[in-house]
Amino acid sequence: MLIRIPEVLDAEQVAQARQLLESAEWVDGNVTSGHQARRAKHNMQIPQDHPAAQQVGDMILAALGRNPLFMSAALPLHVLPPLFNRYSGGQQFHTHVDNAIRQFPDSNRRIRTDLSATLFFYEPDEYDGGELCVEDTYGVQQVKLPAGHMVLYPATSLHHVTPVTRGTRLCSFFWIQSMIRDDGQRSLLFDLDLGLQRLNQDHPDHASAVQITGVYHNLLRQWAEM
Repeated sequence: MLIRIPEVLDAEQVAQARQLLESAEWVDGNVTSGHQARRAKHNMQIPQDHPAAQQVGDMILAALGRNPLFMSAALPLHVLPPLFNRYSGGQQFHTHVDNAIRQFPDSNRRIRTDLSATLFFYEPDEYDGGELCVEDTYGVQQVKLPAGHMVLYPATSLHHVTPVTRGTRLCSFFWIQSMIRDDGQRSLLFDLDLGLQRLNQDHPDHASAVQITGVYHNLLRQWAEM
């Protein structure tokens, strides 16, 4: 399930984030890489403990907490602090799969990475290349979204970032442990939730809404891991 989430950050937040991130100190992106990624990854990152990363990361997490589409699609249990990467001058990230387990910074706390997220800070016409390409059962999906928009996809997916041949690609990326481990079950709950929302909008007094809501919550109760 690949889901585009529009306007996670508004234009003012994007401008503020860009100013902070563009003035930060950047380092080799392999500082957060596992063994596999080191051979595939060619980009730059901001250190996790940099004040700009923490300030913009907090902005993103606060926005996601208010975003009903994200909450419905991810059913988040834990969200890792956002990281930030930059591609330019032909840099790219070859095909890889994300690590299954990641650790919170400065902590022994670990989470399972069920979902990966990428949030864009530059408009698509500001750079050439830099598409996020995610392989799923329907083939390869290419994603290059407007500034402030985010894509959510299973962390089990093979994916890569194409070379940036003009300009700069600046994004945030991070991982989520969902209450629902299985992507198929999570997709069913998401579709059911969307259907309920449409039913309540079109027929707010329809008697079946209560029954279907009960089905949703009973499935969530049966499948959720806390």
